[in-house]
Amino acid sequence: MAKENKDKNRELEEEMKEAEKKSPDDFEGSEQSAANRQEEDDKSPDDMQEEKGRGKKKSKKKENKEKERISELEARTGELNDKYVRLYSEFDNFRKRTMKEKVELRNTASQDLITDLLPVMDDFERAIKSFDEINDAKEIKEGILLIYNKFKNVLKAKGLEEIDAKEQAFDTDFHEAITQIPAPSEELKGKVVDEIEKGYLLNGKVIRYSKVVVGS
Repeated sequence: MAKENKDKNRELEEEMKEAEKKSPDDFEGSEQSAANRQEEDDKSPDDMQEEKGRGKKKSKKKENKEKERISELEARTGELNDKYVRLYSEFDNFRKRTMKEKVELRNTASQDLITDLLPVMDDFERAIKSFDEINDAKEIKEGILLIYNKFKNVLKAKGLEEIDAKEQAFDTDFHEAITQIPAPSEELKGKVVDEIEKGYLLNGKVIRYSKVVVGS
């Protein structure tokens, strides 16, 4: 009898040691698991069937939401595609219209200048017709000078400007040296001694360099 009591006491001590090793969370988890198992055991077949039905409803609801989301994305994709097609079409039309305008501008760029030069052409034709009627060379010369000045003024109004070259310091931005000769004077060294062909600016930009002879 004493031996049985000792064995029971030993078992009790071992259980108490095991209990001390366990944390409060272990006890709480065990209690929760036991409570859950008890709750599952207490459920009736009807409760279990109802719970399954709720699960199916949730699954169906989730599936419907996914379908709605897919439909929204498809609609958005279609809308963006339509916008892209319209923008591409508008850009293509703009590109074609711009190309057409460039071609027209290129073809008619000199229209204003030609229109302003037509009166000069008329004056030349009248002067040529009058050669047989006028015997005085002085009058012919004066008429040609008038036409020349008229022609020059038309070009000047369009932005044409002569480059001043003679006796100016040689400048590669405006002058093109044809040759060099000994300078007639000390002051003309490195300067333009003679101008072979006039240079011109159009609205401040060189369109033809002056061909010059430079003193050395």
